[in-house]
Amino acid sequence: MKDDYFFIDTNVLVYAFDESEKAKREKAKKIVEKITKGEMKGAVSGQVLGELFTVLLKKIEKPVEKEKARIIVNGLIDSVHWKKINYSEKTISNAMDRAINDKTPFWDSLIAETMIENKVPVILTENLKDFKSKELRAVNPFK
Repeated sequence: MKDDYFFIDTNVLVYAFDESEKAKREKAKKIVEKITKGEMKGAVSGQVLGELFTVLLKKIEKPVEKEKARIIVNGLIDSVHWKKINYSEKTISNAMDRAINDKTPFWDSLIAETMIENKVPVILTENLKDFKSKELRAVNPFK
């Protein structure tokens, strides 16, 4: 995969639908809209899609109804402009090594290793500290 793809972290996707964070919502919505229209190349993993569904239901100030959350996630799944990537057993092993060696949370390590395995070197995220590595570049789209 070319490096013009941006991996979109869960936090960026959540902000696109979280009504309590107005400034971040506008920026995140623009990113999601550009990818959905094919104006920007975006990638997500199955892990991030699952996290998005869970966060929209429970972890934001104004949770989304279950059916609406399902429609949002299925919209990303069904979109031809969103590249969906996943991981293998080897990725899990590499993520465990990364989590132990770099002292990063396992789930962020799994995202990092999934990106590396699928040759997507740039992640849009607020969480810059857990994606520091020579293979990846983390960009905070809200700064």
